[in-house]
Amino acid sequence: MPELPEVETVRRTLSQLVVGKTIQKVEVRWPNIIRKPEQAEQFAEALMEETIHDIFRRGKFLIFLLDHYSLVSHLRMEGKYRLHHAGEEEEPHTHVIFTFTDGTELRYRDVRKFGTMHLFARGEAFKSLPLSQLGPEPFSEEFTVSYMKERLRKTDRKIKAVLLDQKVFVGLGNIYVDEALFRASIHPERKACSLQEEEITVLHQEIVATLKEAVEQGGSTIRSYVNSQGQIGMFQQKLFVYGRAGEPCLACGTPIEKRKTAGRGTHFCPICQTYSPS
Repeated sequence: MPELPEVETVRRTLSQLVVGKTIQKVEVRWPNIIRKPEQAEQFAEALMEETIHDIFRRGKFLIFLLDHYSLVSHLRMEGKYRLHHAGEEEEPHTHVIFTFTDGTELRYRDVRKFGTMHLFARGEAFKSLPLSQLGPEPFSEEFTVSYMKERLRKTDRKIKAVLLDQKVFVGLGNIYVDEALFRASIHPERKACSLQEEEITVLHQEIVATLKEAVEQGGSTIRSYVNSQGQIGMFQQKLFVYGRAGEPCLACGTPIEKRKTAGRGTHFCPICQTYSPS
């Protein structure tokens, strides 16, 4: 699933391609992607003659700011946006097509069909799900060491589970949680409330640093991720643990282990991230 760096990269490239374009028509071929309004026909009709003025990101969501609406899009596992000229050959699994007045088309592809789109009147998107319960952005002023300390010390859940919880922090997924925990020398199965203040400070620093570096590298291409211009990310070349089960730790040489934690495949070094309740 694309995480904050990948979604931010998509936002940046997509902004260069479609901001300022006006929608002539919308074709929805897989109605289940449209979650609001209930009818895909209403979705398509509402977007006619709407101009895209900007594209924002909130956590892992893209938010298209239009004349009268905000379109909230989640890519889930395999969702991709690409700009084409009308009449170009279509790729399989193209489920939504936004045709612009200049003859170009923004096509949304999704092999697994897990992606979602919600349409809200402007000013209403953050008052309802899926955006209303999201935690702070890792790059925001609200994401402080004090905030982390307060949230972590209130729960005995495993630290990995807490970092994956989008109500606590947004944008982090399996890849960057594993990487930040390694860089902070914290075992993913430690109870969140067991972390000491110094450990929380280091973890905060490494979350921000890891995500910033990943954004600079255009994200990580692990399976099929590409940005809106068809380019892969490069941060996978800098991963310390994720996807490296059985390979030697780049710090100590011990084989990286993988186990299921918080319902997700989890990569860690048993030496650099020794489990300790203290």
